[in-house]
Amino acid sequence: MYLLAVVVGYAVGSINPAAIIARMRGVDYRAVGSGNPGATNIGRALGRKTGVAVALLDILKGFLPAIVFVVWSGEIAVAEVAGLAAVLGHVTSPFLKGRGGKGVATSTGAFLAIEPIWLLPVLVVFGVVFGLSRRMGIASVSAALALIPASIVWHSEPSEIVFATALAGLIVLRHQSNIRAALASRRAS
Repeated sequence: MYLLAVVVGYAVGSINPAAIIARMRGVDYRAVGSGNPGATNIGRALGRKTGVAVALLDILKGFLPAIVFVVWSGEIAVAEVAGLAAVLGHVTSPFLKGRGGKGVATSTGAFLAIEPIWLLPVLVVFGVVFGLSRRMGIASVSAALALIPASIVWHSEPSEIVFATALAGLIVLRHQSNIRAALASRRAS
């Protein structure tokens, strides 16, 4: 069951709506903004509505594998594996030669399927940090890190803390350049 969860999650996560929509519109996302095949960059390149559509599709591709496996297997751990595999598929898509998005929206979908209550503290932290910093990447990292205490406060399975920590770790890793840029600008101030 776990192997199937990995395969299905990774396959679904590997499909990149940002790259597909950009290609359909004749835009090379790699040559625009950050060059990242994610909702934020596509929103900058093709407009807010397109960015929101990509974000919703990315959330869905994290949510669907996790919710299908939680319903089908009845085991949270199997669903967590499917959700985490979807995020890994998103950030290392074989269709994009191992490159992918930063995993924020897909992680959101995955944890919504497991523990929707985590969304509240994650959104609060995101909103506060974005309001103060005006930096999407730093707000995303801060919100991802909020998953860890949220999982400790609201969990029914010990594996949920591991799941939340793994999602947060992936997002922090994918945002290293954003973190370095924020630290550099802070030192320059």
